[in-house]
Amino acid sequence: MWSAVSDLDPHPTETLCEPGIGPGPLIRLYPAREVPLGGVRGTYVERTLPQRDLPTVGAWCFLDYFGAPTVTVTDAPPDIDPHPHIGLQTVTWPFEGMIRHRDSVRSDVRIEPGQLNLMTSGRGIAHSEYTVPEAPAGRGLQLWVALPEGHRDIAPHFEQHRDLPVRTAPGLRATVLLGSLAGVTSPATIYTTLVGADIEIDPATASTLPLEPEFEYALLAIEGTVTAAGCELTPGPLLYLGTGRESLDLSSDSGGRFALIGGEPLAEQLVMWWNFVAREHAEIVAARADWESHNTERFGDIAGHTPDQRIPAPPLPGGQLRPRARRPHGS
Repeated sequence: MWSAVSDLDPHPTETLCEPGIGPGPLIRLYPAREVPLGGVRGTYVERTLPQRDLPTVGAWCFLDYFGAPTVTVTDAPPDIDPHPHIGLQTVTWPFEGMIRHRDSVRSDVRIEPGQLNLMTSGRGIAHSEYTVPEAPAGRGLQLWVALPEGHRDIAPHFEQHRDLPVRTAPGLRATVLLGSLAGVTSPATIYTTLVGADIEIDPATASTLPLEPEFEYALLAIEGTVTAAGCELTPGPLLYLGTGRESLDLSSDSGGRFALIGGEPLAEQLVMWWNFVAREHAEIVAARADWESHNTERFGDIAGHTPDQRIPAPPLPGGQLRPRARRPHGS
């Protein structure tokens, strides 16, 4: 179910985000919500970011778990036709299956488990994702990173990383996808100070992971049960840890796997709608118009696809998009 690589909801809710600064160490669970993509018979994902009062974790602004064991299964085609993005980086991290990625900057690659696809949309890019027929059903994470003001209009580009660095400790293995963790740095290009990691912990293990106190962090369990900062976490909800932590105590009786995301709290206002991350309503309107008018200077064509395969943009909501502030925790 590779449709998680884009927000294909035909009636997306606008998400507008005021800047917010982490309030210090916290333990807060945010439930996953099942989201249909592509209409009544579309595929489903578990989405844990954005939340109503937690729109971002650092510059991370979107987190889907596609192919989750608890998600509704449909017979909808898993292939995703050409669609646009602006103002963000898409991060694709599969656990199972294989996907073919093609885009308007002439990338054409397959991604497998253990590999990372990172697509930087900048001012505008279009891409498609198709499952590889001989591969098993897809399962993994799709994340977005909001590009900061100084880089959100850069030229679009794509990179794939097949050999990512790993930070090891007794009973613990952390693959660093983006940014740096405990002295280990990913080669993937980033434009804000953040981290993303896939961490496995062995059964009957207790360990302490160094953190950056100025970062805010969140965890998503993928498999098994993990205790983090004294909170038992199983697959489903997002565990938000706030800021101000120099380390994170981890343990597991049965063994487990989880994703860690974090970064300096975002100090910019965002407007998110459909596949676009912007700062103002007018930018969303312009990007939608460029996609619908087939403006190839902004959203180029993709080799192997015909114009009629392009996914049409949904209608904009009525009225002006207004900011939704991050609410204080505990309110």
